Amino acid sequence: MKHKRIITHKEHKIVLGNFLSLTTLQGISYVLPLVVIPYLIRVIGMDKFGLIAFAQSFVQYFMILTDYGFSLSATKRISLIGEHKEKTSAFFSSVMTVKFMFAGISFLILCTIVYLVPKFSNDWLVYILSFGTVIGSTLFPIWFFQGKEKMAYITSVNVASGIAYTISIFVFIKSPADYLFVPLLNSLFSIISGILGLYIAFKKFRISFIVQKYVTIKQELKTGWDIFISILSINTYTASRIFAVGLLTNNVITGYYSIAERIANVIQTFPMDSFTRAVFPRISNVFAKNKQRAVAIMFRIQDGITLGFVISLPIAYLLAPLIIRITCGAVYQEVVLTLRLLLGAVFFVGANNFKVQFLLVCGKQDLYAKIHVTAALVGLPLIFIFISRFSYLGAAFATVLTEAGVFIITSLIIDKLAKRISGRYDCREEENI
Repeated sequence: MKHKRIITHKEHKIVLGNFLSLTTLQGISYVLPLVVIPYLIRVIGMDKFGLIAFAQSFVQYFMILTDYGFSLSATKRISLIGEHKEKTSAFFSSVMTVKFMFAGISFLILCTIVYLVPKFSNDWLVYILSFGTVIGSTLFPIWFFQGKEKMAYITSVNVASGIAYTISIFVFIKSPADYLFVPLLNSLFSIISGILGLYIAFKKFRISFIVQKYVTIKQELKTGWDIFISILSINTYTASRIFAVGLLTNNVITGYYSIAERIANVIQTFPMDSFTRAVFPRISNVFAKNKQRAVAIMFRIQDGITLGFVISLPIAYLLAPLIIRITCGAVYQEVVLTLRLLLGAVFFVGANNFKVQFLLVCGKQDLYAKIHVTAALVGLPLIFIFISRFSYLGAAFATVLTEAGVFIITSLIIDKLAKRISGRYDCREEENI
């Protein structure tokens, strides 16, 4: 069946509104650190800045555990439940129960590592204070607002929190001795945001918390397993880069690398991440009604995203020294070189992002998981081997190679999958791709 318009006016309006909300949030969340980073480097020094970056990369593992893939799986489920309040409350309660459970387990693991491992026990308070961001991310139901396609709530809360955090940095941090305020303030405002997010979810959507049975919790764990393994695998070789640099080098070098990776992440995700998050629940609904139309939308969006990176990345490469000067207050050649290398990985991620998410749209969580598990099994050893050989630049080399591999594998799978859908096959019935 042919359609004059691949995307209807109503769908365009909904996606555009959510995209603008998320882009505003992303833009402010990226701009504010650009104000804070040069100030922190000057006041607390690169050594403490690197230590804090290392601690943040460490607690990132616990954020992955508490999320358990719900940022994708629960978003899709909520979008399909619709306005059924009883089902919404039951599902919301089961997801939050699992997240709270993992948050408690995460804190016990953190305390054990901090107590037993000298690398962490020497600065134990930095890690404990940094853990507050895990609590905040556990509380804030971003997945719920995305599934309901009400991203404006996410924007309002996080923008206010980000501005308050930035102001607090300038108010409370005046000398190197104040470095502990950085993780403390970050965690404090993260927790406040989480509480406000929960309040809005309960108040505006009239959700009630329902105590869940063991069977229900077990089912949620089973349902989200494939996506959790995928996200865990992705972050094993993404979050582990700063972590590995911190383990194998020192705080100063970790600071250099973390700045380059943070800037590369901004280029990689802004505004692409906002767009894909806004489109994901909508295209899930489209796929449920018309698979061929969803495929056409997917390819059109991915082609547009790829073209955007083809144009923007050469510009970013040339402007790298200026970007570093603006971000850090000075041109650190170590950061410039690392950033330029990481731009190669940014291209492969951008040219692949929407394709890989489409695997989840059509129910291929197992393939999504296999791709990223394979990437982790290859990428993680590469990170440590290359860092041992080339120091912080090794992390960038390993990143480019890993993302190139993911891009090639995903493209082959998606092309084959698209042909089968176009041939009127139901991709959820296909077992061998």
